[in-house]
Amino acid sequence: MGLFSRRRDDTAASTTSGRRARTSSASTPARSAAAGAEAGARSRKAGSAGTAGGAAHGPWDQASLPASQESVTRLDLGALRIPAVDGMQLRLEQSAQDGITAVVLALGGSALELRAFAAPKTAGIWQELREDIARELSGARARYEEVDGEHGTEILAHIPMRAPDGTTSTGTVRFIGIDGPRWFLRGVLQGPAAASEETSTPLREVLRGIVVVRDSQARPPREILPLHPPGAAPAPEAEELPGIDPIGPGPTIAEVR
Repeated sequence: MGLFSRRRDDTAASTTSGRRARTSSASTPARSAAAGAEAGARSRKAGSAGTAGGAAHGPWDQASLPASQESVTRLDLGALRIPAVDGMQLRLEQSAQDGITAVVLALGGSALELRAFAAPKTAGIWQELREDIARELSGARARYEEVDGEHGTEILAHIPMRAPDGTTSTGTVRFIGIDGPRWFLRGVLQGPAAASEETSTPLREVLRGIVVVRDSQARPPREILPLHPPGAAPAPEAEELPGIDPIGPGPTIAEVR
C-alpha cells in the first residue's frame, strides 16, 4: 500500500475535536485557511519531538538529547538510534532500488515500523501526511478514524486483508507521526498494540527513547533518511518514498539480548 506520495496542492481535509471518525464513503468538506493554520499549529505542537528543555521523553533530536539519556544503550542504525530492549527483535525493510527504508521492531507479540524522513526546517508535515494516508486508506476501503495520542493526532485504521487461502480478515494498524527539527518520524503499530493502550506500552516506551540523527545534507521534504544495519556503513541514499505493507516480511532479523 503506497501510503506516502510527493507533495501536493490539495486543500486540507477538515478535522473535528476529540475522536474524529471517518469512513471511505464519508465526505470531506474544505476547512477555512484560518482554521487550517490553527489546527496545523496544534498538530505540530502536540506531535513534536522531545527536547532538552521541553518534554520529558522523546523521540529526541540528537542535538537536544538530555544528559540523563546519554548513558542509555542504543543500536546505531544511521538516522535512527533505537534503545536496546531485552527480547526485542529488529528487522530491516529494504528494496533493491532504495536500500534500507524502514526498521520493524517486534516485542510482546506486536510490531512497530519506523521510517524517518526529511522535513522543512520551520514547519511540520504530519498534518499533510495524514491526509495522504487517509486518502490511501479510503481507496483500500478501510475504516479509519483520527484519535488523540501521546504525540498528537494518530490514525487508527481497520484494513481488509486477504489470506493466501482466499479468506478475508481485518487487520488493525495505528499510524503515529512526530515532527522534529528538519525531520519527521512515522511509526506504525501493528498487532494487538495497535488496538490496545495496555499492550502498546512496551513499544511506545521504545519509541519514547529513540534518537533521530538528521545529517547536514540538504534534502527535499519526504525524502527518506539513510539507515544501515547496526555497526555497518550507511546504506545507499533513497530518493523515492515507498509505501508500507503492514504484514510484509523483511530481509534481516537480529535479536537484542
